[in-house]
Amino acid sequence: MIFVLLSVICSVTVAVLLKLAKQNGVETKQVIVWNYPMAVALTYFVLQPDLKSLVWDAMPMTLYMSLAILLPGMFVFIALSIRYSGLVKTEIAQRLSLFIPLLASFFFFHEKMEGHKMLGIALGLLAILCSIGWQKNQHVSSADSRYKALYPLLVFIGMGIIDILFKQVALHVDIPYISSLFIIFVMAMSIAMVLLLYFLFVEKQRFSRQAMGYGLVLGVFNFCNILFYMKAHRALPENPSVVFTGMNIGVISLGALIGVLFFKERLSLLNYLGIALSIVSVLIIAYL
Repeated sequence: MIFVLLSVICSVTVAVLLKLAKQNGVETKQVIVWNYPMAVALTYFVLQPDLKSLVWDAMPMTLYMSLAILLPGMFVFIALSIRYSGLVKTEIAQRLSLFIPLLASFFFFHEKMEGHKMLGIALGLLAILCSIGWQKNQHVSSADSRYKALYPLLVFIGMGIIDILFKQVALHVDIPYISSLFIIFVMAMSIAMVLLLYFLFVEKQRFSRQAMGYGLVLGVFNFCNILFYMKAHRALPENPSVVFTGMNIGVISLGALIGVLFFKERLSLLNYLGIALSIVSVLIIAYL
């Protein structure tokens, strides 16, 4: 379980770094860009993908490109969600996005619809509605306030789609998963670098060394989150539900604790109900 714990800590740390960057006046869009060179380097040197034996014609390039666009794009929405809706609600939205691939498995991949999974999905969707909050925030503009609930929903939907696409990538057995991951990161980095040029020359942002520093550290924790999650599944090959449950409940709980204690986020009784429902829904899906 040590790998699950390490993965949880790394996952929450990614969100914390984005929140700290914004609080310190660092441009989070540049932070997100610099995450990818570090993720690419660590994937290459630590996971050592076998690129020489790749069958290039067999690569699902449409899937790779979709993920390469969605990954940096979702980081932007995660940063916006953390900024306007808080760390707690963003982490819950990310964790409960697992219900989208579950629904897809029922409706598109013709998996048998089991009662307990449907109950878990229903509770999870209710948890999202309870968690994101709809009250007006006096500290943001009226336009930002109007769309405050939209950011966690976009994170919820986007992360669910990313999960489906990664599952599709894993089905291509001719390409090792680690090699696919490396290629996706390289493509995402290329897109992120183009975006950086846009930020600097079109939006006239100043190049930020601080953002680079935050981004490189973010890339370390983003990579370690994936690495420890993979190691957890390898250490507990016969108990994937333990890894799945520990990861999701751990991130929801630790994210809520840090959000309330360290960032003084205010949660309503409805929000706390959402946290409780999210944990119950994960338990139902994993163990019933």
